[in-house]
Amino acid sequence: MARITFADLWRPGGTVDRKTYVLVGAVAFFLKNNLDRFVAAYVFHRYWGFLNYWIPVEGMVRITNLRGREAIFLETMVAIALPFVWLGVVMTLKRLRSAGLPNALVILFFFPFLNLVFFLVLSLWPERQIEDLNHGGHRGAQGDSWLCRIVPETALGSAAISLLITVPAGVLLAWLGTRLLVTYGWGLFIALPFVMGFTAAVVYGLQRPRSLVGCVGVACLSVAVLGIGLMAFAIEGLICLIMAMPIALPIAAFGGACGYVVQRRHWSQTGAPAFLSLLLLFVPGVQLTEHSLPSSNPTFVVKSAVEINASPEEVWNQVIAFSQIPPPKEWLFRAGVAYPIRAEIAGRGVGAERHCVFSTGAFVEPIEVWDEPHQLKFSVTANPPPMEEWSSYAHLDTPHLHGFLVSSGGQFLLTALPNGRTRLEGTTWYRHGLGPAAYWRLWSDLIIHKIHMRVLEHIKEEAESEIPSN
Repeated sequence: MARITFADLWRPGGTVDRKTYVLVGAVAFFLKNNLDRFVAAYVFHRYWGFLNYWIPVEGMVRITNLRGREAIFLETMVAIALPFVWLGVVMTLKRLRSAGLPNALVILFFFPFLNLVFFLVLSLWPERQIEDLNHGGHRGAQGDSWLCRIVPETALGSAAISLLITVPAGVLLAWLGTRLLVTYGWGLFIALPFVMGFTAAVVYGLQRPRSLVGCVGVACLSVAVLGIGLMAFAIEGLICLIMAMPIALPIAAFGGACGYVVQRRHWSQTGAPAFLSLLLLFVPGVQLTEHSLPSSNPTFVVKSAVEINASPEEVWNQVIAFSQIPPPKEWLFRAGVAYPIRAEIAGRGVGAERHCVFSTGAFVEPIEVWDEPHQLKFSVTANPPPMEEWSSYAHLDTPHLHGFLVSSGGQFLLTALPNGRTRLEGTTWYRHGLGPAAYWRLWSDLIIHKIHMRVLEHIKEEAESEIPSN
């Protein structure tokens, strides 16, 4: 491959080999990281660390809402990043051409965490050979790697070997993340499904090019079988796996599609085991990064309301301590999610202690605001487990049942309506340590809303039943 000049680095045309790609990338990152740190520290007096580039940005304010020094800081960092982004895109396009891969894959450059897999693949991928010896036929050749020698030519056999490789590794990495590092975030729900799907598809197509449907199917099957393995080894329960599948399966399918692109191209058979390093290096790398970052779980709020045919004074007594609620009919609660049973209170006024008894234990709620019959506000000093996991084991106590979904406070607001009616609004403030937070908030908001409505509807029924009929 011809030598390239400094000016050539900035032009989109041409190609670069692996060594040049790695060298330019390392130098560019070194320069940018130190420039960012210098500007942040000496111009804006802010900390800027190595991990800032991979911290998931969730719950941040919109850029258009930033004002003053915060806006100037962001604009400055973006301005510094632009030439490096251009260099990265150009070098990636050059590297894709030299590897014989589609230019469209450059979009992976912009995906957090996944771009690390992408960079590793491009750094290991051999240059395209002048003559492609594999026009859809058997790929085996002298010098094949040990992996090629154990993968059968048949579609069923290669699919079985891909599962035999990815599923045990996936179980091990899931156990490492949840039991040793105690992280439930991007490493577990994004990086692991993607890498498993990608690797399964690559192994599946190692001997012969396979169809897109086949690669995606094997990728999704690897993650589905992983779920069975996690249940079998008491790492996770059925409910959490059901909640995780809507995000894990599409990510695995995307990984399988990327693997399909890989196995459709000619590449060195001896380099096949490099793809297995993605499972062994990338996923725990993301998990370790998440584990080392300081916890900064934002507080979310859920509000629900009902209208009751009773006055605020009649509703108030049901709010502070409601009676036993009949067993739930909702599928969510019957599946194991904790649900409210009754509420008890000791004392009256500020300082009283309310206990909201759930199916898994009791919330301890010291009263902070007692404005009878308008507002009851309380903090939460003790949280029971948010669910009881379905499992073949007698008792499954996973780490995410403790401290990953925590209520910090609640409130009942009673508003008088015309004709002696009341609007009762329930509010819960909570935090959770699951990631991606935007996805898991969909589940947590739904669960808390269902809990609210179970309590509010019961209070409504009890308050209205106490009104004497005419």
